[in-house]
Amino acid sequence: MQITEFIMNTPITWHGIKLHHWSMLLALCLASIITACEKNQPQTIAIQQGSKTFINATVLSGTVSDKNGTVKTGSVDLNDAQNHLLVSAALDNGHYRLEVPENTALPVVLSVSTGTGALLSVVVDPSINQYDINSLTTAIAKKAQALGGYSRANMVVAAESMINAPDANKTSTGFRGDPTTQYGGWH
Repeated sequence: MQITEFIMNTPITWHGIKLHHWSMLLALCLASIITACEKNQPQTIAIQQGSKTFINATVLSGTVSDKNGTVKTGSVDLNDAQNHLLVSAALDNGHYRLEVPENTALPVVLSVSTGTGALLSVVVDPSINQYDINSLTTAIAKKAQALGGYSRANMVVAAESMINAPDANKTSTGFRGDPTTQYGGWH
């Protein structure tokens, strides 16, 4: 009998189990290694975040300005994420006030067309109702869109990259200060 035949045909015992083939031992070893590796892999848990909505009809208000100063005439449009017009309000000497219909899903976009171009401000939080619309909020909105869309996380990253705020004024969730001013409304 040759040595390879002897090794292949000689039963061995592994953890009390008689194995008649080395290939079975190899398969068990590989299975043990794979199982051990899987146990050491970090577990990831998908966090489901519900979409935010304006549950009740809500009034949004603010001011509109461009590089030339206050925009005194025109109208502010509120569009949903699919760019469908929800409501429009006339400017009153640079101020607007409009009512968002109940059960409106966020994000929504406030927009104004001026002689110098379109201005934007994005609403991602139903608890805030004061939104100024200006060139900074427009730049933040465009940057967030380029980052992948108008999510709260993208808006915060975009806002942090657009303004010069000392690190002492930043927190893990945004900026300290007046919670009614959002994404470009810091004074």
